[in-house]
Amino acid sequence: MDYAILNGTLYLAFIMADYDFGWVDVYDYKLTILLLNFCWFYSSHIFDVYSHLLKREAVPIMGANIGALCLFTLVAIIIKIILPGLYIPPTPFIYYFALFPILILSWRFSFLLMRKYKRIAWIGPNSIAIIGAGSAGIDLYNYIVSNPQLDYYIAGIFDDDPAKVPPHINFLGSIQESIACVSNNKIGEVFCALPFHESDRVEKLMEEADEHMVRFRVVPDIKSNIHHTFLVEMFGIVPVLKPRQEPLENKANEIIKRMFDILFSSLVLFLLLSWLIPILALIIKLDSKGPVFFKQLRSGKNNKPFYCLKFRSMTVNHESDTLQACPGDARVTRIGGFMRRTSIDELPQFINVFMGNMSVVGPRPHMLKHTHDYSQLIKNYMVRHFLTPGITGWAQVNGLRGETRETASMLNRVKADLWYLENWSILLDLKIIFLTIWNMARHDDNAF
Repeated sequence: MDYAILNGTLYLAFIMADYDFGWVDVYDYKLTILLLNFCWFYSSHIFDVYSHLLKREAVPIMGANIGALCLFTLVAIIIKIILPGLYIPPTPFIYYFALFPILILSWRFSFLLMRKYKRIAWIGPNSIAIIGAGSAGIDLYNYIVSNPQLDYYIAGIFDDDPAKVPPHINFLGSIQESIACVSNNKIGEVFCALPFHESDRVEKLMEEADEHMVRFRVVPDIKSNIHHTFLVEMFGIVPVLKPRQEPLENKANEIIKRMFDILFSSLVLFLLLSWLIPILALIIKLDSKGPVFFKQLRSGKNNKPFYCLKFRSMTVNHESDTLQACPGDARVTRIGGFMRRTSIDELPQFINVFMGNMSVVGPRPHMLKHTHDYSQLIKNYMVRHFLTPGITGWAQVNGLRGETRETASMLNRVKADLWYLENWSILLDLKIIFLTIWNMARHDDNAF
């Protein structure tokens, strides 16, 4: 359906542009048509558009489609730039790139509505049972119950110790009689969540399930050995566990974020800083002695130091690399106080963004001394350096900015940065930018 829409929309765009031709004439654009099909193939693959369409949640599906459409448009533009000799009539293609996203998203939304009412008929009965009331079995039960869109009905849990099964969960019997019970009660699948040291027992249960034509799934009880939540990534047939999801590990996401940074920073540099820098430079020079810009080594991506730029808001001093600003700080100049309250002093960092040292949105870069000190005190502190530091971030729009006198304040920032690392999307970046502007308009008490 997607490819039918892709190619049908192209023909429709030509008709809307008053191109009077038949299907034979479309063949004149065969290279363009082929490249557009490959663009969608690539974009949909990068964003995993067609993965688990019957069981995946609706919001991630729509998010993947929006991301794929953005990348599809970007790749199409790049191809046109690379191949200037490729003739593309402008009017039909304006219609095309306006219509195609609307039609694809409308079709996907319609599909999700149909799936809501037809899923049981499409994927068959979803009655399951769990073997093992350990941490893995109980976690699996809680996940399925809290995600009703999966359409699984849990008959209950088998375990040799009834006391391990919580009162709100149906106890089905001992593990030895589990497969026979599942088969007799026409339960579709069984999920075995026994610990690793019972691998021989798991093998026997698997053989028994095959004999009774019961689908058997093994749930590895990792948490009993390692106290951490892991995600599974397949390297061929080898499962590899990783402690967190990082959307920006995907090269396509990284490119999208970088393209957005270049576009956004370019607009700020040309429309705002091109005239604001000379004015503020004059005021700063008249207010106090010293340079216009303050540059300081900060920790960047992969903990690589870089010079972070700001408008100088303090008198020249020898404590700037070790001592944070605090309320009533005597080092802050008159114009510096205004710039810090309004965050104008941070604007030169858009130069850092344009150069690639920073991003518009990301964890705030810290002084090298603070990076060294807090890395000794806070667990997972260095993980935030997997990301390019930002002018604003999830921590800042949630009120976690300003001076950090207590380790707990920095701990909360780190938690917010790690949440951003695991949940990044271009829509989240836009939300953070909007909230940053909103907070600036309201005035943030932590800005001083």
